[in-house]
Amino acid sequence: MQTVLLPQIDVDVSILNSLKNTKEEFINNMKLYTAIVLYKKNKLSLGKAAEFLGVDKMTFLDILKKEGVAIFDFSEEIIRDIDKEADELVELL
Repeated sequence: MQTVLLPQIDVDVSILNSLKNTKEEFINNMKLYTAIVLYKKNKLSLGKAAEFLGVDKMTFLDILKKEGVAIFDFSEEIIRDIDKEADELVELL
């Protein structure tokens, strides 16, 4: 795998202190939140977001769950359709 070194980000120490993060924790959180946002905005697939974070897909799914991120993003209309179809299936049983 070929990698690219990205530019350094300057962060005031007061930010780290406010977050109660070490430099390493802050870097890890930045990667985590970047992966989550890119996944939520459909810029990266689940697999690519997991790869970016350096974890497997199942671990990334677990992270999404812990962060309260919806894995499936359905519109209200689709949810109503699914609910209606489920009700119709139950009636057939």
